[in-house]
Amino acid sequence: RMLMKMNSLVVNRGCVSMAARLLSSKRFASSIAPAIEANAFGSTEYGSRRMVTLIPGDGIGPELTSSVQKLFGWLKVPVDFEVVDFHGNDENASERIHDAINSLKRNGVGLKGILSTPKGRATRRSLNMELRTNLDLFCNVIECKSPPGLVTRHKNVDMVVIRQNTEAEYSGLEHEISPGVVESLKVISRDESLRIAKFAFDYAVLNGRSKVTAVHKANIMKQGDGLFLQCCKEVSQLYPDIVFEGMIVDNTSMQLVSNPQQFDVLVTPNLYGNIVANIGAGLVGGSGVVPGSNFSKKIALFEPGARQVDKDIAGQNVANPIGMIKASALMLRHIGLDSYAKAIEDGVSAVLKGNVLTRDLGGSASTYDVTEEVMAQIVSQNK
Repeated sequence: RMLMKMNSLVVNRGCVSMAARLLSSKRFASSIAPAIEANAFGSTEYGSRRMVTLIPGDGIGPELTSSVQKLFGWLKVPVDFEVVDFHGNDENASERIHDAINSLKRNGVGLKGILSTPKGRATRRSLNMELRTNLDLFCNVIECKSPPGLVTRHKNVDMVVIRQNTEAEYSGLEHEISPGVVESLKVISRDESLRIAKFAFDYAVLNGRSKVTAVHKANIMKQGDGLFLQCCKEVSQLYPDIVFEGMIVDNTSMQLVSNPQQFDVLVTPNLYGNIVANIGAGLVGGSGVVPGSNFSKKIALFEPGARQVDKDIAGQNVANPIGMIKASALMLRHIGLDSYAKAIEDGVSAVLKGNVLTRDLGGSASTYDVTEEVMAQIVSQNK
């Protein structure tokens, strides 16, 4: 029989800290069996449950979020999902996105797959950007860390990309000024640059990291990227114990693939963050293993870090669910359910050291197989 004692839980937003005891000693069901016999990880504060917005998204998103739902149900996680299901090519997608926005405003936290934006529809803004701008999700955090036991070209990569999420090239401000000539505006503001820089340095301090690298192209875009870099320099003066450096984005890309261990925290404008984060994902196993999170002052939204829709493999039960499962564990930590998060993280870590892997990691397992194996490893580690 397994007996676990819950970790001390720090409730989100600095609310009351509490310790919960395991209410009963129950055996985990077999990983292949349908469920745990009882809630082995206790409950949230005062026995309450937490409502979380779930947006399955497009491509492989529904399969990945289904894996999380299955895992949460099996673990008896005290979370209820408010599902807002629509797709980027739906005729009413622009209206449905507001249902998602309202749900996230109510719940304050969400988990999502990636929404696609149909090509050739210049009048439709990216639905993902609609979420970020309407909810002021100004910060995107992507964790790129080498999983122990997984064979990759580089070892001991451990870096975090902190990406400005709402402006620059993604502002969507472009127009045809004359036939065959398109002007696309890159908007960088002092306020947003200072805010993302402050977030990056605070993140470094709170997570025991020692260096922040500002990625830019200020040698060419002297005003826009120059402003971003200057703001990062100004903020760095407030953190004398954190090493600060600026690095041009093309050199950053080369350094990432040649010596990624030199990086710790990277803070970037919007487009560069997308590029750097996808390189980082490739260094540690690919888009299927990297989690991501987005933050405003009041809302947190979790998703796969590399933001790949992968329509070409959708519905085939071959997508790697690890990145989405990791994102769900980050979400659980955010809302104070640390013991559930740790169980999932330990299970994922054990899976990545084994042979039950999807084809993107050199294996032949299905999405379903990997999800079942995570449950099996949780059982194995808590006997």
